[in-house]
Amino acid sequence: MEVAVNDSLLFRRAGSNGLLIELPDLDATVALFEAIAGAAFAGVEEVIPGARTLLIQFNALVVSHDELVRLIGGLESGRRAQSAGQLIEIPVVYDGEDLAFVAAHLGWSVEQLISRHRAATFTVAFTGFAPGFAYMTCDDPQLNVPRRESPRVRIPAGSVAIAGSFCGVYPTDSPGGWQLLGSTPSTMWDLTRERAALLAPGDRVRFREISQSGSVPAKASVQSSPVQQVSGSAGLRVISTDRPALFQDAGRHGCSNQGVSGSGAADQAALRAANELLGNPLDWAAVEITYGGFALEAGEPVTCAVTGAGVPVRIESAQGHIIEVPTGVAFALDAGDILKMGVPMSGVRSYLAIRGGLEVEKVLGSASTDTLAKLGPAPLKAGDVLLPAHKACASVHPFSLAGPPLPRGSDLITLDVVMGPRTDWFTAQSVLAFFSQSWTATSESSRVGVRLQGAQALVRARQDELPSEGTCVGSIQVPASGQPVLFLADHPLTGGYPVIAVVASHHLDLAAQVPIGCKIRFNPIVDFSVNGKEKE
Repeated sequence: MEVAVNDSLLFRRAGSNGLLIELPDLDATVALFEAIAGAAFAGVEEVIPGARTLLIQFNALVVSHDELVRLIGGLESGRRAQSAGQLIEIPVVYDGEDLAFVAAHLGWSVEQLISRHRAATFTVAFTGFAPGFAYMTCDDPQLNVPRRESPRVRIPAGSVAIAGSFCGVYPTDSPGGWQLLGSTPSTMWDLTRERAALLAPGDRVRFREISQSGSVPAKASVQSSPVQQVSGSAGLRVISTDRPALFQDAGRHGCSNQGVSGSGAADQAALRAANELLGNPLDWAAVEITYGGFALEAGEPVTCAVTGAGVPVRIESAQGHIIEVPTGVAFALDAGDILKMGVPMSGVRSYLAIRGGLEVEKVLGSASTDTLAKLGPAPLKAGDVLLPAHKACASVHPFSLAGPPLPRGSDLITLDVVMGPRTDWFTAQSVLAFFSQSWTATSESSRVGVRLQGAQALVRARQDELPSEGTCVGSIQVPASGQPVLFLADHPLTGGYPVIAVVASHHLDLAAQVPIGCKIRFNPIVDFSVNGKEKE
């Protein structure tokens, strides 16, 4: 449906509950961001600024896409008021892996590149990607280089990098596609500081060269609360965990202004089902277990439930009995019982919840562990003790809550998608290939996202760089390699590769349960459009 809007704004769908607004420049973006914040529209949950865009995440039960377009299109937004901010000096060792490439691309020597970077003044435009990551613009317009064709799986904390017209410093170890110039010992994110982020919008930055000697790139000081290790028989003691088992709840919402994504359980329906079985509030924390291989011993009587992936669950009682337990039901453990979870026959992630909840320290309002941002409780390991909170709750659910069928590694599944926001960045042949061929989930998969491999890589219709913009859960981002990445719960807040489509909200939980080797076909349920007009 076509909607009449302000001619200077381009509205693009970003999934079932997202809206990407494209503006002429950064100043107009900041001005509209401030206008939307002042309007406080009902149903708007997050507003994530980018270089020339705003990503609006909204509750579709409160406000529709078309209504939101009309409301925002009618706003009066002036120009951005310039802020001097603080002047911050960041020491840097120019030892980056991409120095030679960047210098050659610009037609300079490495020494000239370092000199120009040191001489420039940078201004923080916005934050995103990860907590403490600031996108800095530069007063030297020639410091402009493309991102890497394929992003690195890991960039060390403290790395100083550039991409497009922006410069940034990685606050934690994380994946990324920027070109590495050097490293800094400065801590970019520290929750013990009054302002956790070293850099905030409006700040000005100068880089000062230091020698290699005595300088080590610093990891961000984040709040990662240790799991309890207590003596005595109380609680549930972890015996073994093949892979990191994490506390997850409904998520850390409303923190995008600090560069923090929602995180939370990758399969929200499975989390809710586990809590419902036990009479807990649906958003309470549970333990998310990936690919099974988890065992614990009960030091006291508890009632539990396991949902999500189709894992074999077995109780070895203190009396020596073996009891097989199905997923999707509430069951009791007595003191001395051992609970063992095998490798899932289908799906990826299981959720172990305890009646009355778990004692877990919250960070920024949530008990979830964000693996990209390094926020929240530390991963569970052998010897850790889960302490039941014994909070008041409702009655135990008397029946099974069997979840939907989940895929196996050999299966072919279909995920519904909403086309956009950047479908027009790809050739017509590639858009057709996107939903006509199958894509295989590779082993390079995590809570951040699933890397996909297809026989026909996707080709862009344009070769310019996309300015960094907000992303959401389910975004299918396509780097220069043409092989997509499907973002999951711990996705970066912003990214610089075009998103061809976003998984529909009703299939987000299924996307989180796609195992390695599983093949995916994408089914477009909403065509690509700009300002309500469908595009070829």
